[in-house]
Amino acid sequence: MILKKQSVMKNIVVLGTNFAGFTAALQIHKKLGKKRKNVKITVVSPTHDFLYVPSLIWVPFGRRELKDIRFDVRPIYEEKEIVFLEVGADRVDPVANTVYLADGKELSYDYLVCATGIHMNLDIVDGLNPKYENVQNIVIPALAMKTREEFEKLVQDPGPVVVGATQSASCMGAAYEYLFNMDKELRRRNVRDKVDLYWITPEPYLGNFGIDGMPGGEGMLKAFMKMYNIHYLVDASIERIESHKIILKNGNTIDFKMAMLMPPFEGAEVMKKSPELVDEKGFVETDGTYQHHTYKNVFAAGMAVQVKPPFIITKTAYGVPKTGYPSDVTGKIVADNIVRLINGESKLISKSWGRIPAVCIMDAGHKEVYLLANHLFRPRQFAIILPNIFNDWGKIALEKYFLWKNRHGYSWLP
Repeated sequence: MILKKQSVMKNIVVLGTNFAGFTAALQIHKKLGKKRKNVKITVVSPTHDFLYVPSLIWVPFGRRELKDIRFDVRPIYEEKEIVFLEVGADRVDPVANTVYLADGKELSYDYLVCATGIHMNLDIVDGLNPKYENVQNIVIPALAMKTREEFEKLVQDPGPVVVGATQSASCMGAAYEYLFNMDKELRRRNVRDKVDLYWITPEPYLGNFGIDGMPGGEGMLKAFMKMYNIHYLVDASIERIESHKIILKNGNTIDFKMAMLMPPFEGAEVMKKSPELVDEKGFVETDGTYQHHTYKNVFAAGMAVQVKPPFIITKTAYGVPKTGYPSDVTGKIVADNIVRLINGESKLISKSWGRIPAVCIMDAGHKEVYLLANHLFRPRQFAIILPNIFNDWGKIALEKYFLWKNRHGYSWLP
């Protein structure tokens, strides 16, 4: 009698369920095909919501409610028989192939995807933390709603406003969008003439965006600042923040009635507590396949990935942006590579973060700017900036598209 060899069940654990984690889990399921019956996919996240983070810039001004930009992922996972655990992950032991959960339970894995997002470094400047109520923040929903409250107070009692980013920050694009939307909303509320608006950034020049700029970007941003009557300061480093006052390291001060500053991002706490996998900031160390340098069954995607700028920063420190589009792309690459390994293949797909195309639409206050390039980092063979001064329909369409495709589980779409 010939006995059939039984396949051993493989366990794939995905930490995180936003752009990168959601895409990776669904793509692994799709690409496994008939082999999925021998693979168990488990997604671990402290929340069951998918959040379209780019639209948080609109929440403070009432253009979006939180219910408009998030949805429950559980029905999609249930339909595809993907196990979902709504619990935080505490740490990873890559030697034991184990994830320790916040509820005290453990998960073993054959392959692990770290799509854990970021942690805000609010300690880089004294007084930056929103708990001091000096400075607002739009990185997470609760803080975006708090920023809405403060904006409404500003409209009733106008005064100087500071918008920008601290040294080492990487998400300048969202801060620019918030700045221009604030200008637009203040004009709509007929109080713009009572508000001195300031932009401060660690960038060496306007429009650097943390990617060493795009052709024409600096000139375009200078024109916007002049047109909107916004004061700006580049190469800005903050010493500390006091009540309604920002003290720069060069000794200058800026008084404000309201301020919104983007902080630097670091790896999530779960990754910081897994030191074998990460660098000093808690980002997972990978190559262009998004496979860990040492632990080959561990992958990272999205904002959890370590990305080193290919250019030298000679002035104030700033970081590299990590946005929704590269997070979606890296989630797909990770899924493809894990399935290849399960299928016994050795050749993996490789596309480093800087080689991913730049596809971004920046809202400029009911206007928009398209930033398109074949590579996020130089050298590029194609790069262009196209302003649309009439509306922001492209930005809105991109939001609607991403929410539609993810609500329906169409992770395979671009």
